[in-house]
Amino acid sequence: MLTVHAAPLVLPVGAAGVPEGAVAVDGDRIVALGPVDAVVAAHPAARVRQWPGVLTPGLRQWDGLPLLTRCYHPDPREADEFGEQPLTWAEFERLGGRMDEPRRAGSVRRGLQRMLRHGTTHVAGGFTEPAVRTAVSRAGLTVVPPGGAPAGEPDLDPFARGRDLAGAAHGPLAVGGRADLAVFDVPDEAALCAAGATACVATVLGGRLVHRRR
Repeated sequence: MLTVHAAPLVLPVGAAGVPEGAVAVDGDRIVALGPVDAVVAAHPAARVRQWPGVLTPGLRQWDGLPLLTRCYHPDPREADEFGEQPLTWAEFERLGGRMDEPRRAGSVRRGLQRMLRHGTTHVAGGFTEPAVRTAVSRAGLTVVPPGGAPAGEPDLDPFARGRDLAGAAHGPLAVGGRADLAVFDVPDEAALCAAGATACVATVLGGRLVHRRR
């Protein structure tokens, strides 16, 4: 289905922002980008999704390998025992024998879901475990080469490594490119960099709406 994603500000990266902008998506491809009135007029039969805030390229998660293989993402039912944030390094190691294969698989699935809730569409890693490779493939994220060993603990927010939109985005939005988008409920780029990816309200992965904050 042809869909137009519109927002008060579209930030393509590598080009000027488009106030009252829109991105038209057909299948998994971007077919138009520009002012919303022009995009809608060129695609009158398209479904229009109006989002708040800013629309950007999907984000790139450089901590993909440690987040999926050396962290435990608690089940919501475990919140009283473990909280809601990933258990990293020493906390992860302390789980020891409690980490059987079903539990590891559940952690990986929840980790991927949480990445999508942070606007992530690309994940860095050389995933060697078949179960992890399969889960990433099923989720539809694009795997990119690792960018070197990250410093400090891994973080679900791609802005923790990328620092700004250009550093956190997978690449620019472009007509003909894959429709990997993220939407954040903030007024502009400065506010986005300050708030980080927790402000994400929607993630579009290969043209599919895979996350929408309710």
